[in-house]
Amino acid sequence: MLNFEIEPVALASFIPAGTELDFWNGKTYVSLVGFLFQKTRIGGIRIPFHSNFEEVNLRFYVRRNTDDGWRRGVVFIKELVPRRLIAIGARKVYNENYFAMPMAHHIEKDREEIRSVTYFWRSNRRKEFLKVAVRGQAQPLSGGSLQEFIAEHYWGYAKQPDGSTMEYRVEHPCWRIWETEAAEYHCDAANFYGENFRGFLNHSPASAFLADGSEVKVYQGVKLIT
Repeated sequence: MLNFEIEPVALASFIPAGTELDFWNGKTYVSLVGFLFQKTRIGGIRIPFHSNFEEVNLRFYVRRNTDDGWRRGVVFIKELVPRRLIAIGARKVYNENYFAMPMAHHIEKDREEIRSVTYFWRSNRRKEFLKVAVRGQAQPLSGGSLQEFIAEHYWGYAKQPDGSTMEYRVEHPCWRIWETEAAEYHCDAANFYGENFRGFLNHSPASAFLADGSEVKVYQGVKLIT
């Protein structure tokens, strides 16, 4: 997870109805995130050749006030996957901005200890990537930290064509993270994500970390009435 500070005005047009930006210490963040999905099932059914795959997404953080208190969630700007069927399914079910393109990943280990993780994708014949190098062993998240803020959002929000908002719950245990030695990425941000992000993604991230992941459950979405 590579995290960049960004001005709120750059995200204004992407905020779903019924939500507002979520801040950490008065600052707004977007994150470039690489995931490795394994043993994926849809409605309990594993789709042949579509259960293990990479995803790279650009996301930011919002919250919604409910009778039960604040729900902290994420909004995806763009999501990359290596299979067209995955992209079509996600767009149809959640109206998320998925695109299919060639992707791969590489995990470097030293005596079974992870030392770096890289996600690759190819866009317009250009090979692009994001990478973190880590040291030591994964440790629990520190309460009140930026890492906790980034990782601990358990709702997803997506704008719908009619202007409404789809809300869905994401369930997973608290992840452990590695201390980062270095982080880098190569991506034409303006061409890939839009001019809004050129000045914010074309520099080193404010923070970066690697999480160990876990089993994750994504619930069926519900359209919000606002």
